[in-house]
Amino acid sequence: MEADLMNVSRRRLLQQASLLALLAPGAQSRLRLALPQQRQQKPPDNVYTRLGVRPLINAAGTYTALSGSLMPPEVRAAMAEASRHYVSIDELQAAVGKRIAELLGVEAALVTAGAAAAMTLGTAACITGKDPDKIKRLPDTRGLKNEVIIQKSHRFPYDHAVRAVGVTLIEVETRQQMEKAINERTAMMLFLNYADPLGQVKRAEFVEIGKKAGVPTMLDAAADLPPPSRLSEYTRMGFDLVCFSGGKGLRGPQCSGLLLGRRDLIEAAYLNGSPHSDSIGRAAKVGKEEIIGLLVALELYLQRDHQAQWKEWQQQVAFILQSVADVPGVTKAEMFVPPIANETPHARIQWDEKVIPLKQRDVANRLLEGEPPIAVRPSSEDAPVIEVAVWMLQPGEYQLVARRLREVLTKGA
Repeated sequence: MEADLMNVSRRRLLQQASLLALLAPGAQSRLRLALPQQRQQKPPDNVYTRLGVRPLINAAGTYTALSGSLMPPEVRAAMAEASRHYVSIDELQAAVGKRIAELLGVEAALVTAGAAAAMTLGTAACITGKDPDKIKRLPDTRGLKNEVIIQKSHRFPYDHAVRAVGVTLIEVETRQQMEKAINERTAMMLFLNYADPLGQVKRAEFVEIGKKAGVPTMLDAAADLPPPSRLSEYTRMGFDLVCFSGGKGLRGPQCSGLLLGRRDLIEAAYLNGSPHSDSIGRAAKVGKEEIIGLLVALELYLQRDHQAQWKEWQQQVAFILQSVADVPGVTKAEMFVPPIANETPHARIQWDEKVIPLKQRDVANRLLEGEPPIAVRPSSEDAPVIEVAVWMLQPGEYQLVARRLREVLTKGA
């Protein structure tokens, strides 16, 4: 299985080239399906609409503010089954952690209440180890190792989850600065996977520095699936701890996450959180339903035909691009793949503001104000460009997105 997962990213290079064929004149007839006809849609009656909340079409991606992703039926069924029984959380976490570690070929694993919780627990583990007195003291880190080294270009809002443990972030830029910053107070080194291109010290070198100094390294890769190979790639590279979200690409429970890595640190991370009452991570409780739900989501993810799914996403992007390419004023309709996070085929549409006097925020707002609401990928609000993700769409929704995009751009012309 591992070899198959590693091959996905290589296959993708070939699959991306196939989009050109999908958009070629000879292929357009195969894609020229009739767009859904415009009609007044009454919001369906459900638990959200009864509260006055409008469910939306997610053409943005796995953003927490948009409730992440949707769980497959198998995950929902497993969580419902889990909810019908009592169980020892100690036993369950140990069993599920062992199963996940076996699936991914990592030393140890822990299900957490999201990737941010994984970062908090991982940081705490690097400070306290399994010492119960130190665990009870956090976030009071006086006299303990309480500095975390991070590249200045890797600072991000979610490093609050690390700072909450009571540490000070030490910003550096060069390798020389990083090595000089390491001292007896250094508890951990933090790396933001998404920011790898921005920093002077890249992943492999970062790990090398940490190993040489005997300092644990933690990598935040919360939204960095697909490709599936990343689930084991970074621990093989040498990172001591790696954090993933469970409710994004894995399509597990939104309030779940994964902490992977060294057995001693994973065990210490567990002691720093729920169900242990006097711990820094007690507030980040993960229930039996989420633990089981994430395990099943991970199993399904590893069994999925990722090559076929990628091709389907490409076809949906091609359909959307074709549907707006002939709108007067549209100057470019192209596929792109974001680097690292939400790394799947997306549609990008640009237009001439002299013909279509709209900006990104105008198009995005009109899509969101319609029925059903459509959320698109965040991008520069003042630019004449809109970006659309397809990988979180439900069956058939890409056609509706295409029709609504064409309608908004045509009316704006």
